Amino acid sequence: MLVADPWFYFAAVPAVLLAGISKGGFGGGLGVMAVPLMALFVSPVQAAAIMLPILCLMDIFGLRAYRNTWDRRNIAIMVPGALVGILVGTLTFRYLDDGLIRLLIGTIAIGFTLHHFTRRASLRPARPSRLVGGLASALAGFTSFVAHAGGPPVQFYLLPQRMDKTLYVGTTVVFFFAINYVKLVPYGWLGQFSPDNLLTALVLAPLAPLGIWLGVRLHGPVGHELFYRLCYGMLLVTGVKLLWDGLWPLLT
Repeated sequence: MLVADPWFYFAAVPAVLLAGISKGGFGGGLGVMAVPLMALFVSPVQAAAIMLPILCLMDIFGLRAYRNTWDRRNIAIMVPGALVGILVGTLTFRYLDDGLIRLLIGTIAIGFTLHHFTRRASLRPARPSRLVGGLASALAGFTSFVAHAGGPPVQFYLLPQRMDKTLYVGTTVVFFFAINYVKLVPYGWLGQFSPDNLLTALVLAPLAPLGIWLGVRLHGPVGHELFYRLCYGMLLVTGVKLLWDGLWPLLT
């Protein structure tokens, strides 16, 4: 049986749409919102399992839109690092309970938001780095495995390079296409794809191409500032709520 709580869908519908819009036009960073929003009404583990097939579907549409626009040097650096992070996530999965995952996701969400609002652009663009890119991508692989929250480490690495925005989006699309399809194997091995989770994902799946289409349409003509301020504000509130939910059992 699929998730029956109507409040779950009140959060899940905008979460999936925002993930698609972000993947299709804004570099995928705001996809970090999807699991935190869903985790307000179901466990973070279940939310991640529901989202993965949807993200894989989004990746197909995103790859079609940006298949000829991506940075091959950065991808060659990032994908091997991410595979290490996914392996670590797989091996430590049994030790990550719901409270710990809520703490992790809440901390990532708050840290990502604060970084967005406080960062200052450097004077010179950074260059691709095997060390920095490998470490950031390993962290992205781990956080992506746990909560599909790989966007922040990827942005920490790629944004300072100040590449063309279309090249940047295309690079993130190819990167997450690769690691999301790799994650299908350990998720299946760990029993995450229950009938309930797959059926709920199927109900939400039609929103995937719609979100990508909206993101591609918004990529060119619409300014990013207001969109990002609203979304990062929502992300901050969600992160604070999850952080509190994770800390409360430890404080009582």
